[in-house]
Amino acid sequence: MATETITWWAVLSTVAAANLLFWALSARRLRPQLAATDGFDREFRRLQLILSFGYVAGCAWRSVLPVYDVPRLVLVDSWFSSVVVGRSVATVAELCFAAQWALLLRAVALAGDSRTVRFVARLIVPLIVAAEVCSWHAVLTTANLGHVVEESLWGLCAALVVAGLLWTAPRLQGRLRLFATACGVAGLGYAAYMFGVDVPMYWARWLSDQAQGRAYLDVMQGFADASSRWVVAGDWAHWRSEVIWMTAYFSVAVWISIGLAHMPRMVPARPAGA
Repeated sequence: MATETITWWAVLSTVAAANLLFWALSARRLRPQLAATDGFDREFRRLQLILSFGYVAGCAWRSVLPVYDVPRLVLVDSWFSSVVVGRSVATVAELCFAAQWALLLRAVALAGDSRTVRFVARLIVPLIVAAEVCSWHAVLTTANLGHVVEESLWGLCAALVVAGLLWTAPRLQGRLRLFATACGVAGLGYAAYMFGVDVPMYWARWLSDQAQGRAYLDVMQGFADASSRWVVAGDWAHWRSEVIWMTAYFSVAVWISIGLAHMPRMVPARPAGA
């Protein structure tokens, strides 16, 4: 295994362990606040904490057992590194993360009394479910076109969250307004990355495969292949293209996930069912 690969893997694994500890400390710090707040705020933070654990744990698993899905590349020679296991873990983790953002947008909409933004919040998880279906199709068939649609849907969801946060922010007060605005600005950066870097990368891979006349698997063939075949690859050249997004995804995104449970206190402008 190349020195660069070992170093990167060690960094991912160390960050994964630190993130699990960070989550535990976060939960401990929130305990008195959960006991002291009202029903709306307490339920929001409790759900954020639970969903965050799903995302933190999933990213920790994927950090210790990295998988490059389409070419079936792994660093650990084990069935637990297989694409089927890795993608299953990723699906659960990513749905948890999407639900966190939907909850945030709903809470901000309630605090700012915006029915439109509440409606947008309901779209986030179904869109990410569709993205996960596209991701599964891509990794099973090895056709990167599914990843193009998947990443486009993630980018669309980011744009919707940004629009909802920035639309509602002027109706909010104090620290909550600053928090919503900061999240909106950060989301703009994420959406720009998705549409400016990630989607074009998968589109280029799709065009390259098409030009080479690549033969794709059907879904059943792909499931059998992804369940039973993995290639241990320690060459840095195999992982170089995945390093930036994996490192950021398993670190910065995890910190954001944990931080969502600690946002400023929210009070709905009207009852949640009104």
